[in-house]
This record gives sequence, C-alpha cells and structure tokens, in this order.
Amino acid sequence: MLAYTLRRVVWAVPTVLAVVTGCFLLLHLTPGGPFDTERAMSADALANLNARYHLNEPLWQQYLDYLVALLHGDLGASFRYADWSVNDLVKKALPVSLGIGGVSIPLAVLCGVALGAVAAVRRNSLVDHAVMLLGNLGNVVPPFVLGPVLVLVFAVLLKTRDGDGWLPAGGWGEGGWTHRVLPVALLVVINMAAIARVMRGSLIEVLAGNFIRTARAKGLPARTIVLRHALRPALMPVVSLLGPVCISSITAAVVTESVFALPGLGQLVVNGAVNRDYTLVLGLVVLTTVCAVLFNLLVDLAYAWLDPRIRY
Repeated sequence: MLAYTLRRVVWAVPTVLAVVTGCFLLLHLTPGGPFDTERAMSADALANLNARYHLNEPLWQQYLDYLVALLHGDLGASFRYADWSVNDLVKKALPVSLGIGGVSIPLAVLCGVALGAVAAVRRNSLVDHAVMLLGNLGNVVPPFVLGPVLVLVFAVLLKTRDGDGWLPAGGWGEGGWTHRVLPVALLVVINMAAIARVMRGSLIEVLAGNFIRTARAKGLPARTIVLRHALRPALMPVVSLLGPVCISSITAAVVTESVFALPGLGQLVVNGAVNRDYTLVLGLVVLTTVCAVLFNLLVDLAYAWLDPRIRY
C-alpha cells in the first residue's frame, strides 16, 4: 500500500505540470491582455505595467519564472487586485468555500447513503419512490435554478414575526450559521441525489448475492444482514463516486457563490476569468488540480479498506 501511495504521489507531479502548462499557454495565447480596458491606455503606462509584471519577457521565460515561484509556494501577484498576492486572496476566500463545501460533502454522503439504503431495503415502497423522486429532481434541476428557489421560499415567502425572512438571501456576514444554511442545503441536495441513487442500486445488487441468501438461511436479523454483511460491499460504487462529487462541489461553488453572493473561491474564479488575471486563474487551477489528485488518491485507498481482496 505504501509503494502504491508513493507511485500515485509521484505521478501526480506530471499531472499537475501538464494542467498548469496547458492553462498557462491558453491564457497567454488568447487575444487581448489583462490590462485591456474600454478606455485606451497610453503606451508608456502599458509598458510600465508589462515591465512590472514581467509580461514584456519571452513567454518561455515567464513560464520558467512561474514554475520556480510555484515550487516555493508563491502563486504570484494579482494583476487586478492592487497590493494583493494570489496567496493572500486564496487565504481570504478559502475559509468561506471550506465552510460551505466542508460541511455539505459529509452531510450529502451521510444522507445519501442512509436514504439509498432505506430505499433499497424497502424496494418499491412509498419511501423508495420518494427517494427516487428526490434523486431525479436533484439530477435534473440545475443549481442556478434551485438556488433562487430556496431564496424565494426561505428568505422571501417565509417570514418571522418581525417581518424578516427566515434566512438571509445571501452574503456571508460574519460567517454565522444562518448565512451558511441555504448554500449548504443547495450543495447537499445536488450531491445527495446522485449518492442516494447509486447507493440504492448497489445495495439492491448486493442483497441479491449468494452470501446474503446464506446469511438469511442462518436466521440472521435483517438489520444485521444489512449493516454487517451488505453495507460494506455496497459502498464500493459510492466511494468511486466521491472523487467526482468532491471535484464537482468545487466547480459548483462558482454557481453557488454567485447565487448567494459569497466571497469564496468560486467568486475569485469568475473575477479572474473576466479580468484576465493570469496569475489568479493559474493559482486557482493549481489548487483545484491538487485537490482533485488528492481526492482520487483517497478514493483509491478507501477501496483497499472496504475490500481487503484489492491489492495494489
């Protein structure tokens, strides 16, 4: 297991390098520049800005300089946020995204596994149909539609005695729980729907296995059969889904944080792309790629824990 983990970590280096190289070339070869505005800038001012951020150097030199800085943990200076480095922007926005995604993913996994298991055990019942309906709605309704619906219901239609909405319509405030409920609920519903559907199908297949039939023939209670014998192998497809779910939560943050006006990484991605902030976009790409590689590594290691027959 240790040798496999080390190999995956070593292979992660060229993966990150390939993603950074592709993004770097796409950003610099796209027509236009980070300092192009509606008002024409004087040639001297533009030359001074390019010299300050080393944009007047050859492309290969800029690429090598960025890689050297990246090895030292420096994501560079932002082109649009004066006196701010990308590291500072990420440190400021990361707690917001972690406060949403770090809570929504565990809740989605727990709720999705529980609902999928109940639906599989009570197959073709009212509970099963309700779980499948929730799964279909979560997969079909996009987050930019479901988010405003949650705002309409819980921030506009439902009122307290003081006339205010039950929950804030957006913003982060001081990071209180009331500002987190709607964004977390949005991500939980989206991810829980996919996990519940996969868990239901996997558990139904496991419950039809020969070893489950043997356990029933021995007179074991249904709860013991499900929890001790069927649940662990049924979690294998769910574990394989966790990597894409975690990555999709990062990409969904772009929509979620835009809908609820949260100052997180998703908002930085939008601002960096609109403003052609090369270093900001590259820094967020590096962060997302490292998270994706880490999630996939954890998923592969979880396989061996769930199924001891797996050997790397």
